[in-house]
Amino acid sequence: MAQCRGALPSTNLTLQRKICDLFIWIWKQIKKMEFRVLELFSGIGGMHFAFTSAALPGTVVAAMDINTHANAVYAHNFPTTSVCNNNIQSLTPNKIKKMNVNMILMSPPCQPHTRVGNRLDIADNRSDALQHICNLLPQCSGIEYVLMENVKGFESSLAHGHLLQALRLAGYNWREFILSPIQLGIPNSRNRYYCLARKKDFCFDGKHILEEIPTELKGSISNVITISSLLESEASIAPEHNLPDKILSKRVWLMDIVNDEAKKTMCFTKGYTHYSEGTGSVYTPLGKKDMDTIFEKVKELESNGDTEEIRLKLLKSLRLRYFTPREVARLMSFPNTFEFPEETTNRQKYRLLGNSINVFVVSVLLKILCS
Repeated sequence: MAQCRGALPSTNLTLQRKICDLFIWIWKQIKKMEFRVLELFSGIGGMHFAFTSAALPGTVVAAMDINTHANAVYAHNFPTTSVCNNNIQSLTPNKIKKMNVNMILMSPPCQPHTRVGNRLDIADNRSDALQHICNLLPQCSGIEYVLMENVKGFESSLAHGHLLQALRLAGYNWREFILSPIQLGIPNSRNRYYCLARKKDFCFDGKHILEEIPTELKGSISNVITISSLLESEASIAPEHNLPDKILSKRVWLMDIVNDEAKKTMCFTKGYTHYSEGTGSVYTPLGKKDMDTIFEKVKELESNGDTEEIRLKLLKSLRLRYFTPREVARLMSFPNTFEFPEETTNRQKYRLLGNSINVFVVSVLLKILCS
């Protein structure tokens, strides 16, 4: 809004200029109220869904990731958002300025801070992109808000120290959390580190990493969800989701088995269905009493040296199956409007979901960040 034409006669130029200046000032204030988001390490769009769920004014201007499968899912769900299949290290302060964004949401690679990734921290080249962002932040005065998610353990890394130093140099205030969806009524364990940073200060203490959301900030959050409410109908479950005989025979004792009565499920990782232990829970429609009875009989068969065929038949009566990709997405708070492109394989779906975020937890934190 650079000019005001025809508003007043030319004989009263002083008043006309004042009115134009007022309109420009009002327009700038309105624009300040709107959040213009750059989503980095964007994956399948979890942050975008969280921003939408938080009902904040504004828009996600652009998303950036190097995973082509993830970008295809993102574009499928948000066709009007610019999805950049670029290395984040190609970003410059000038490019960010041209985007006219005032918020960055990001979930950098967690592998440098996990046991599976050997906890190489900043020595892992997958940390380079986050370090690049840390170098950029002090040069990007237009970024008013930052939210970052990572795996629990990031808080004790050198990369964490670099992040806080960058926030300090850029003039941000920040608050840190380690939270699980279970704390917000979602039956899924997914402990994650979160950092909220903004230029204005927060109204709650931030001397230590918080392990729960302060009571005064929870507001009217009421989100107790049961596993049964997240399941697809049994009639729609494809046979491919049933546990294979080999897994039933060799690995069933290592698996986390849940039913409708369970209060939580394990964290689902990108290795779900590919590895049996520690990658996510499996489901049975049976009650606990029936399950216990079957497992007791299986132990008796093992001690008596009965045939594998009899034992396997008994294990099959547990009706164990993997959670479907749709069910895993629901456990991670993705809305039912979320879809995968038709060509996405189940293996790809599980991998992409395993690398994503819990949408509801981030939506709550976004409201705190922007309050």
